[in-house]
Amino acid sequence: MTTDPLLEISGLNLRYGSSHVLHDVALQLGERPLGILGRNGMGKTSLCNAIIGLAPHFSGSISFDGIELTGLAPERRAKLGIGYVPQGRRIFRSLSVEEHLGIVAQKGGDWTIERVYETFPRLKERRRNFGDRLSGGEQQMLAISRALLLNPRLLVLDEPTEGLAPAIVSDVVTLVRQVAQEGIAVLMVEQNLHAALKAVEDVAIMVGGEIVERMTAQELESDPATQKRHLALELA
Repeated sequence: MTTDPLLEISGLNLRYGSSHVLHDVALQLGERPLGILGRNGMGKTSLCNAIIGLAPHFSGSISFDGIELTGLAPERRAKLGIGYVPQGRRIFRSLSVEEHLGIVAQKGGDWTIERVYETFPRLKERRRNFGDRLSGGEQQMLAISRALLLNPRLLVLDEPTEGLAPAIVSDVVTLVRQVAQEGIAVLMVEQNLHAALKAVEDVAIMVGGEIVERMTAQELESDPATQKRHLALELA
């Protein structure tokens, strides 16, 4: 049985001033977690910005569960069920861990502060520490937890493993897979090919603001020519 995609993008064009950064992007996301791969400057973060409502101007259509998102503010999209983990984490330096979590925590959802602390015991240990006193890995745990506390139906992650130690990268991959298994749709922008192929089931490759390839993670893993051609790397 097939189901309608939760997120559907068609004919998406995005400009920043005179720069045309996304070109007729078409994408569908359903139950299978999707990785958006590409080198720097290929339009991956711009795609995230368009989905969550931070892109200033674009043409085309982005619909979420059948609702057209064009013109909706980021906070409205969040209320519809789109969670976002930004590149660079964007943690408030002067707020503690528990204050960060308390701002976004909602009643009645699967994800609670208690569950966050069970998932990330280190955050519980550091719950009274301010954002600028956390390591990069701890900040990423907090950024992901903040998004999950909104109990989203779609989780968009922009470079979630960037700058992290290998052990923390493994934790992020495990959590992404767990979230997907629980029925939350996942769109993961990533440059770390190893991490992406472990975390997602399908991949789309962006080059010059366009989707040029769409395949399963397993297919890309066994295709060194595509890895080298579009990503300028190969798995060891």
